[in-house]
Amino acid sequence: MNPAPAAVLIRPAVADDRAALLALLAETFEDTWREQLTAQAIADYHERQVAENFVAAQWPRFVVAQIDGEVLGFAHRDGGFVDALHVAARGRRRGVARALMEALETAMRAESLTLSSLETDTFNTGSQALYLALGYREVARYPDEEWNSGLTTIRYEKPL
Repeated sequence: MNPAPAAVLIRPAVADDRAALLALLAETFEDTWREQLTAQAIADYHERQVAENFVAAQWPRFVVAQIDGEVLGFAHRDGGFVDALHVAARGRRRGVARALMEALETAMRAESLTLSSLETDTFNTGSQALYLALGYREVARYPDEEWNSGLTTIRYEKPL
């Protein structure tokens, strides 16, 4: 008999999470983004310390997902916009992303927001499938100017 899957714990980030958050960003950069980006975009990302600056400035606003005490994901929002959702490979297909999104949407509703929105790129079919399964609908496509790599961004929205 297989043991029950471990529960996903969602909680606010704490200062001691910063190293785990940076490691998670490094992993998702490597396994999701690096192959899609130009050499110049990769160099700029590292030179500008994008991940380090993001964590330093925003970690108090992150929610993290843990399984058995290990941080396997985090999410960040700015009002009704989901600005970041990152899940480690070992946390995928275990309910981590769904739990993080549910936490963000619950917080949005508590603030009387009526719409959640987010973006992903066309190459990221895994995230597209997740967002569609969670009830998000595509509302626009446009050039991704953040990475300067010829990518196309998809904007999704969901009434809350």
